[in-house]
Formats: sequence, C-alpha cells, structure tokens
Amino acid sequence: MTSTETPVELGTAPAEAPSNDVTLTEAAALKVKDLLESEGRDDLRLRIAVQPGGCSGMQYQLFFDERVLDGDVELAPHGVPLVVDRMSAPYLGGATVDFTDTIEQQGFTIDNPNAQGGCACGNSFCG
Repeated sequence: MTSTETPVELGTAPAEAPSNDVTLTEAAALKVKDLLESEGRDDLRLRIAVQPGGCSGMQYQLFFDERVLDGDVELAPHGVPLVVDRMSAPYLGGATVDFTDTIEQQGFTIDNPNAQGGCACGNSFCG
C-alpha cells in the first residue's frame, strides 16, 4: 500500500528577538508629556544618554533637547519624542524607563537589562 500523504517537517517559529529600543511605561510617558507641556515648546524631545561617572562607572542622563544629532536613534513610545545618541544606544537597548510617584520615592527609574551591576543610589551602573 502506498501512502499519498506528504511528509511535513514540524519546527518551532524563531523566537522574537528582544527589542533594542528604549521603552517608556505609560506612567513615564504621561509624566514626560506633562513636563513637555509645561515647557511650552513643541520642538523638544526627551534625550536619554549614558555618561561616564557615578559610583559604578556609568550614569544615566535624562533631559529635554531640541537637537537631533547624526546617528541618534529616534523613537516615539506612547507618542513621546525620544532620542538616544549612538554611543549610548548599545548600553540602553531593551531598557524600560518608568516614573514612580510614591511617598517613599518620586522620579524616573530605568530597568536596564545591560547593567551588570549598580550602586545603592540607583543612579549609576556598570555595563
């Protein structure tokens, strides 16, 4: 007896690669939008950078900037204009920025899968 069935190879779909973009939580996006609105300018964007310094060797900088430089990665999570310079991008790929507003703490926090260690102040890391 001959089979008329066609053999089918079963496999798994490739796993989705983790995002190399910086993301903002909804809370962070709302806070950035509020801060941008209070600046009264529509040409600003949030710039996230990594600079040498801090207790662990590298520190984060978040500030508003009207410039977009050559090599900047431009993103718009939750509609928030955001840029990361080309030197900081490898350190920030996959990072999530959140905003916390509790009685114990208020401010932006960064959950960075690239950070191999940090310090007690939470403002610096080693990559």
